[in-house]
Amino acid sequence: MAGLDQAAISSIIDTASSWRPEQCRFSKEHEWARVAGDGVVWVGITDYAAGELGDVVFVSLPQAGANLKQFEKFGEIESVKAVSDLYAPISGEVVAVNENLLQQPELVNQAAFGAGWMVGVRLTNAAELDGLMEYAGYTAYLAGLSH
Repeated sequence: MAGLDQAAISSIIDTASSWRPEQCRFSKEHEWARVAGDGVVWVGITDYAAGELGDVVFVSLPQAGANLKQFEKFGEIESVKAVSDLYAPISGEVVAVNENLLQQPELVNQAAFGAGWMVGVRLTNAAELDGLMEYAGYTAYLAGLSH
């Protein structure tokens, strides 16, 4: 299946600033998944993860057309503190990649739920969403973490 055209990606970039964590599902690895009405799930890392990483200086993401498998590595994120793996919260084909992160990785720190999105994935198994936490569950999960 083909990726999204540039006009569709530009539209997502324009609307991403209005995205909120309450609209997402979450993995225990601190990735979020926002389901769009067109069958595409937008994926990124949470504010918590971005804060723990510190200043992000590099992001490695898959190309459009790559197939992701739930909870398997799909990329890397490098900060001034560490290099960490990124794990797919859902399975599917990558249809969009946030190319802006290649030149401006700090967008992850500035707007993890908006301009810092990483990939758009055409979901292959909607039941996988049931294995992710809703916002209230993720908030409770964070409260239980100790530093």
